[in-house]
Amino acid sequence: MALYGMTDEDLEQMYQEVILDAARDPHGKLDLETDGIGSDDSVTLAQSHEYCIPAQSHQFNPTCGDEVTVHVEVSDGSDGGPARIERLVWDGQGCSISQASLSVMVDLIGHSSVAEAMQMAEDFHKLMDSRGKGLPEDVDDERLGDAVVFQGVSRYPMRIKCALLGWEGMKAAVAQALSKVEGTTSAAVQTKER
Repeated sequence: MALYGMTDEDLEQMYQEVILDAARDPHGKLDLETDGIGSDDSVTLAQSHEYCIPAQSHQFNPTCGDEVTVHVEVSDGSDGGPARIERLVWDGQGCSISQASLSVMVDLIGHSSVAEAMQMAEDFHKLMDSRGKGLPEDVDDERLGDAVVFQGVSRYPMRIKCALLGWEGMKAAVAQALSKVEGTTSAAVQTKER
């Protein structure tokens, strides 16, 4: 199947370039311990904006050995706008597919609204479910940008988990941050009602 007028060979070449680029220079990768964020729940998470709620999720793929901790900072919506991902970083190790997928995810999702990020995650999941056929016609494949090169990965069920690992971590971390926002909002409302 041709994507953007590209042949399967062109898509494979682009995929290899994305993988190599991410291996050389993974976007969003930090050492969470030394950069002051912390890699477990016992460490207070740093936040770069006072109106952001930090959260993180640790994911592990026992099939491949990939491991990642995804850290997000989500705006609390106090500015009247939609909740936004203000910061998205990660730390981990694993195969080139998981590392490249994380790098591309950071580029796509950084500073997007939570709704946009969740839509991209859903679209990427559909791409992984396609078994090499690509996205359904009702999905805007331009929204996924460079992530479309992972279409080839979807042909290999054992590699799909590698590509999805970081995306699942991002979704879990955002859900955790949003639950903190809702908890803060609920507590503020209860205080006002008293």
